[in-house]
Amino acid sequence: MIEKLAEQLVNLTVKQVNELATLLKKKYGIEPSTSVKMENTSLQKEKTSKKEEKSIFNIILKSSGNSKLSVVKLVKEITGKGLKESKNIVDNIPSVLKESINKKEAEDLKNKFEEIGAEVELE
Repeated sequence: MIEKLAEQLVNLTVKQVNELATLLKKKYGIEPSTSVKMENTSLQKEKTSKKEEKSIFNIILKSSGNSKLSVVKLVKEITGKGLKESKNIVDNIPSVLKESINKKEAEDLKNKFEEIGAEVELE
């Protein structure tokens, strides 16, 4: 019986927890401590942030590493810009290489840059 009650309590929504707290306070004079309220709020924020996982990214070049020429070539290939423009992008770090791309493409590009020793960040 206690295990079933515990399971039911764990699966309550925020609204249900608030209703339970109000009922316990009015009917029985039991008031939840502030730490419990804060803990519930932080757990809900954590759950919400997990659900709202980012799907659109910008790729930012943070460092060209040891192989600057390889990075310039890859920047040229990815951006479609000329060699001089690509070199300027690599010389002016941090630089946004691509904006508003999906997660898979962003991860693929990040891996390509990391393979040649460059450091990139996904935002």
